[in-house]
Amino acid sequence: MLKYWIGFNLVSGIGSKRLRALLHAFGDVKAAWNASEEELMAIGLDQRSIRNLLDARARLDLDAELAKAEAANVRVLVWDDPDYPSNLKRIDSAPPLLYLRGELRPEDEWAVAVVGTRRATDYDKEVTRKLVTELARAGVTVVSGLARGVDAAAHRAALDEGGRTIAVLGNGLDRVYPPEHLDLARAIVEQGALISEQPLGMRPDARNFPARNRIISGLSLGVLVVACPWNSGAIITARQALEQGREVFAIPGGILSRNSEGPNRLLKEGATPVTEANDILEALNLTRAAQYVDARLTLPEDPLEAQLLDLLSAEPRHVDEIRREAGLPVNQVSSALAMMELKGMVRSVGGMKYVLAREPGPVYKIE
Repeated sequence: MLKYWIGFNLVSGIGSKRLRALLHAFGDVKAAWNASEEELMAIGLDQRSIRNLLDARARLDLDAELAKAEAANVRVLVWDDPDYPSNLKRIDSAPPLLYLRGELRPEDEWAVAVVGTRRATDYDKEVTRKLVTELARAGVTVVSGLARGVDAAAHRAALDEGGRTIAVLGNGLDRVYPPEHLDLARAIVEQGALISEQPLGMRPDARNFPARNRIISGLSLGVLVVACPWNSGAIITARQALEQGREVFAIPGGILSRNSEGPNRLLKEGATPVTEANDILEALNLTRAAQYVDARLTLPEDPLEAQLLDLLSAEPRHVDEIRREAGLPVNQVSSALAMMELKGMVRSVGGMKYVLAREPGPVYKIE
């Protein structure tokens, strides 16, 4: 089935929304790929998408595309893969397919994105290094985009502290952009992951970066904007974070600095100010992130806790609702949830309702 997911990823105009509709109509990705023109028209797929799909079916060798990924040592994750990032899966525009180099781990759910200008000053880089070092020390995974400036400083600081970091690329994983970050990319693979929704062979293209930025924010519980002008990719990431219900953080800066223009304006519009990493950890309820990681790593030995954790999110759910969905006795579920709360994995919000042990940030609007 994987080759058909790759095929749809190569069809222009068929994103997550249209693919969900196709899967709903035809049952699985293979049937959707092989549907006739008449069947595609019958479910309301637009003419341009139909034409693009038919053209792709005629020219693509899906077995060869799958072999290309395997030869490049790139793993392909799709929506129903158990290793597909849980934070990302919850957003409306979650990419149907991700190319992956390196390794994703359960503890990467406790992630914070760090973004900013490519033209970072020494001060911007030092601030980034200080805050990311503290975040990594607390057990938080750092997500960024491998770009020059703030992104590179964030990845390097996480690596230097022995923490985990994820880089999201706007091009195929068989290319590293910018090219001078090749060694940095290799280090990230050893201590985290490189991710892209772009197919192998795709060159860097500015048109792909806004889509890349939604993955950066989608992987994370919150986004820290370090330094950037107002009209920048980091602000696009902040906008997308808000649309996804994630918290936005910003570092205040001098009013005469162009690199402080973006963060200062975000702060005026409701972003959480940051002068130390603890500001982020407290806002996201991650002051015990390292303990959460330890608890999550025990889950493979406790299938019941793993099952219950999959049923929880930031939305409060009553014990009875959890019990019904799990198909288990209420006393067994209640006992397990009590133990999971002691481990820092879930949190009781009263009225016999539980959430994952983290809180979404407040939502405000960027004009």
